Amino acid sequence: MSKPLITVALATALGLGFAGGYWLSNAGSPLPLAETGGQPSERKVLFWRNPMNPSITSPTPAKDGMGMDYLPVYADNGDGGDEPAGTVKIDPVTVQNIGVRTAKVKLRSLARQLKALGRVDFNEERLARLHPKTSGWIEQLMVDETGVRVNKGTILLGLYSPDLVAAQREYLVALENWEAVRNSTVGRMKKSAKNLLRSSRERLELFDMPAHQIKELEKSRKIKKRLHIHSPFAGHIMHIGARDGQYITPKDELYLIADLSRIWVNVDIYEDDLPWMKIGDRAEMTVRAAPGRAFTGKVTFIHPTMQKKSRTVRVRLEFDNADLVLKPGMFANVVLHVDEQPNAAVVPSEAIIRSGSREQLFVVREPGKFEPRLVILGVSAGGYTQILDGVEPGEVVVTSSQFLIDSESKLREATAKMMAAMAAESATENVDMSDMEMDDMSMDDEAGGHP
Repeated sequence: MSKPLITVALATALGLGFAGGYWLSNAGSPLPLAETGGQPSERKVLFWRNPMNPSITSPTPAKDGMGMDYLPVYADNGDGGDEPAGTVKIDPVTVQNIGVRTAKVKLRSLARQLKALGRVDFNEERLARLHPKTSGWIEQLMVDETGVRVNKGTILLGLYSPDLVAAQREYLVALENWEAVRNSTVGRMKKSAKNLLRSSRERLELFDMPAHQIKELEKSRKIKKRLHIHSPFAGHIMHIGARDGQYITPKDELYLIADLSRIWVNVDIYEDDLPWMKIGDRAEMTVRAAPGRAFTGKVTFIHPTMQKKSRTVRVRLEFDNADLVLKPGMFANVVLHVDEQPNAAVVPSEAIIRSGSREQLFVVREPGKFEPRLVILGVSAGGYTQILDGVEPGEVVVTSSQFLIDSESKLREATAKMMAAMAAESATENVDMSDMEMDDMSMDDEAGGHP
């Protein structure tokens, strides 16, 4: 490559860093100045470039049309030659003027974030549908309003059933028989009476006759006309299927009771996101009924089938709801934290410069010195990005104004490459000149030896 072509290529490369390089070179002391004393170091000036248009150069100092001095371009970076290509040195005044901020590379837990729309639903494991075990008539309905809260053991209704009356009579007969032979010496008769008493009591229990009514029956020896039906747990009445005086059978649903202290939320997840999910992943949820409040739950079930039309899989989440803010039927905004990395080296996401084909950071080597570093990225969440390779925890990276530094870095790197090319070209020319001189000397020797 000839020297004119190298000069043109160098000027073109310098134009890449004009937007940031010119600003940095003029915001404070000129970049080529040494760090101490503010005096130019004894370095060779290659040429001078126009401060407003780097493609315009001059072999000697000059001024542009606005009276601004051309900027010198030196044969080296001024970094001692041991830093990676593109390392930038900026004086403290310029660093402050352009608003450079930094942050340390930290270790923290990080996870992918999947956002989805969820629907609050009943916890089916805490849902009870009460049916009678025998036919009869409702004689007293103690709880007759939907939505009310009941405790475990609350009496819901009183049921009259002829089958239950007959079962009580059998139990009383068996009880009297047992008492008559309890002190008998005939073991076979005693055993038979005891078995009859036990079977008749089991029949009452299978009719769901509560223990307290059986105890009252044993004490009073009077048949109870009404069978009490109790709530199996604390919850809310969602539905009442019978009223006073109604004849019911085992197929009739008397009550639907739901425990809302823990609820389910169903979300649909696209199949591309399924590989990152597992049971136990953390979930966060917000609802319009509780602005500013975030609910924390977890993934408890992933359905085994996919919905054909939407190409999604339903995922079930579970949340605490002790204060009953969450109501079944609500819509919710859900964020799933999946593929969690417990000890990830992370940086603020704004520190990363993405060029499409590569990602890089600027690492602070010392005050005012910034080194470009290619990195491999991991997951991103909560304003942080995981760095898999390129930096170590504890290193300091630039989080603002890094694009100005990047422009100057590219300018420095392009200059270094052009200088290397010019040095190679010069070495080649020196070798050619040496060869020519050797040829001339050989010809002279030959001429002297043959007059």
